[in-house]
Order: sequence, then C-alpha cells, then structure tokens
Amino acid sequence: MATTEISPERRREVNKVAVSAFAGTAMEWYDYILYGTASAIVFTKLFFPADDIAVATLLSFATFAAGFVARPVGALIFGHIGDRIGRRAAVVGSITLMGLSTGIIGMLPTYEAIGVSAAIALLLMRLFQGISAGGEWGGAMVLVLEHAPKSRQGIYSAIPQLGSPVATLLSTGALTIVSTLPDEAFFSWGWRIPFLLAFPFLAIGLYLRYRVEESPVFKELQSKQEVVKVPIFSAIRHTGGRMILGGMAALLGGSGFFIVTTFMISYGVQELGYERQTMLSATLWGALVQICVIIISGRVADRIGAWKVCAAGGLISALLALPVFWLVDTGNVVLATIGIMIGMGSLTIPYGPIGSLLSGLFPAKYRYSAMAVSYNVFGIIGGFLPILSQSILLATGHQSYGVGLLLAGVALITMVGALGAGSKAVRRRREKEDAEEAALIAAEA
Repeated sequence: MATTEISPERRREVNKVAVSAFAGTAMEWYDYILYGTASAIVFTKLFFPADDIAVATLLSFATFAAGFVARPVGALIFGHIGDRIGRRAAVVGSITLMGLSTGIIGMLPTYEAIGVSAAIALLLMRLFQGISAGGEWGGAMVLVLEHAPKSRQGIYSAIPQLGSPVATLLSTGALTIVSTLPDEAFFSWGWRIPFLLAFPFLAIGLYLRYRVEESPVFKELQSKQEVVKVPIFSAIRHTGGRMILGGMAALLGGSGFFIVTTFMISYGVQELGYERQTMLSATLWGALVQICVIIISGRVADRIGAWKVCAAGGLISALLALPVFWLVDTGNVVLATIGIMIGMGSLTIPYGPIGSLLSGLFPAKYRYSAMAVSYNVFGIIGGFLPILSQSILLATGHQSYGVGLLLAGVALITMVGALGAGSKAVRRRREKEDAEEAALIAAEA
C-alpha cells in the first residue's frame, strides 16, 4: 500500500506533508523539551519548597517524569483517533493540547504565591503535555511515511525527527537569552516568556497541519472498509512481540536524550559549578550536531536498512557513555561542551531512522496505535531517567560513573531491540502480511 514511484505533483504534496510534520513536531518538542530544561533550573526554585535543593530537584524531576507516564494514555487516545477517524484529525488535536498546556504554564503562580497548589497546577499541565506528546510523534511519522515512496522512507522519516533538535535550539535558546537577565528578573518573569511563546507557535502549527491532505493509505483503508474497530487490541494480538522490539529500539533516542540534557544541565550547574549559560550553550551545540546526524542516518538507512543504523547507533552510544561524563567532569568548559555534543550526537544515530523502522513493523490498519503505544510505553522510562540519575548520583557519593553506566545500559537495550526488529523472522512475517493485504485489495477491486 506504500507508494513506490511518485509524480512531481505527488512529490510536492509529500514535501508539503513533511514540512508540516517537521514544523508541528518542532512545536510539540519545543514545548516538551522546554519543560525538561526548566525543570532543571527554574521549577526547582519556584514551584517546590527550597529548604533542601537536592529534594527540590527530585520533586521537579518527578513532575517531569509524570509527563512520560501520561504519554501512553495519549498514544491510546490519539492512536485510536488516527486509526479510526484519520491521521490528520489526530495530529491536529495533539498539537492543540500541547500548545495550550505549555502556554498556561507560563501564567501559573509560584509556590511562594499559592503554596502546594502551584506544584499541583504544574503537574496537571505536565500531564496534558504528556498526553499530547503520546499522540503527536506517531501521528506525524505515520502521516509522512504513508505519503512517502517506500524507497526513501529513511530520509523522510528523518524530517519529522529534525523537529527535536530544532526544538532544543528554540527552547534552550529562549531560556539562554532570558537567563542573561539578573536573577531577580529571570525568576520573577523572564522564565515565563519561552512558555508564552507556545501560543503563537500553536497558531503556526495549526495553519500548517490544516493545509495537508489525509494519508492516502488511510483513505484506501476507509474505501475498502478495512478500518479496525479497536486498533490497539488488534495490534497487541497480532504484533505484540514487535511492539516490544520497536519500543526497545526507540528507547535511546526518545529517552536517553534526557540524561544528556535535562540531568546533565542540573548536574553541571549544581554539582560541578558550571554557569547556567555554559550548560545551556553546550546543549545548543549538541542540537546542531543532532541535525547533521539525523540527516546522515536517514540517508544511510535508505541504503542499508533502518534496523542496522539503529543497532549501530546503540552500540556506539554505549561505548561513548562513560567518556561523555569524563569530559564533562573535567570542569573545562570546552571539553564539557564537546562531551555533551558527542553524547547528543551518538544517541541521535538511532533516532533519525526510528520512524522508518517502526512503521515497517506494523500493518497500516493499526499502524498509528502500534507505533504510538510501543514508542511511548517504553518512553515512560525516559521520564524517570533524570530522577533515577539524580538518585544514582547521590548513592555513588556524587560520582558520575553510575549515571554513565545507566546511559550505556539504555543504549544496549536499543541495540538489542533493533537487532530483533531486523531479524529474518520479523521480516518474513511482514512480507507475508503485505502479500495478504495486497491480495485482499486485489480481490475487492
């Protein structure tokens, strides 16, 4: 059911969908990553009791983790909408929820003003962010890949992934700019500006997404009356093992990222004494590296296969995990920046083509639900990695080797998942499913 050759007009439509997916994903991840960065340098001081900075940091990271717990809920909700009503309707709904919840965070009163209610309100908005993010990624990816020619799904799957590093540039850049304000101004009103920008970004995202057409694959499913009544049940029943492998393969890019950014920023500022701007700037350089790596890994995936790229990326990241922390631990600004760039770049290798890998694992009739749920159920782990990293840091006497080993472990899980997803047994099963689907369509034509 995938397109193999496309006309110039069709190519223009595919590119329009890809640009829309990129812009929408960038807006979504701007909101989501902004929260993660702010949880390390802002929320600790403003939304929780500050008597013990270590405890306040753990509480701040706990609200960060809550967004990941909510992501499978969003995957179920928007996956069901995407497989039953349409991919386009789902991605419009997810982007709206994300934009509103993020903008509202910028208007919340702090702990000093309303006490524990501030933390509760922050948690609620974070849960809405999580629900939105749970449906966004799978929808944007499915919409692009179901428009794209099969021979170029590696590079087209990389285009929405570019939204993440661009969002890192935008969100971290915005916080970097406002963090140059005096502390009194930054903590009273400056930090709110990047969150309030979510409102105009939402307007742009909605405009772009309303302009794209529904997936031709979903239109065909509708015309043949092959839309599944409860997609997630069918997905689990027929492809439960593949959902596990896909989630494992996606773990590093979707979750390990937050060790090298959210936790690393907190660790660098609070434990090693780096300036706040230093750690934020290092993350910006890392995002630039990510952009290059995503494009390269997507192109390579079209040549050798997405699963091979993801497996290689997991292995490389595992080998580099400890050196990344050693560089940051030197206390040297240049070496620390290089360490973060290496860490963000290596974990991005499997992140670039992961959409192509996951999309190829599942039949179209429940692809959205299967991709979204597998990605986001394992994504729960990512939400707890900063708080787990902080706990390991405390347990090891503020030594970073334990967190480095944690990052290496996450990377190896991704390698194993990618190898499983690319196994001969899985590939034979997908070929059989595609043949059965093609035969059914031919019989009904």
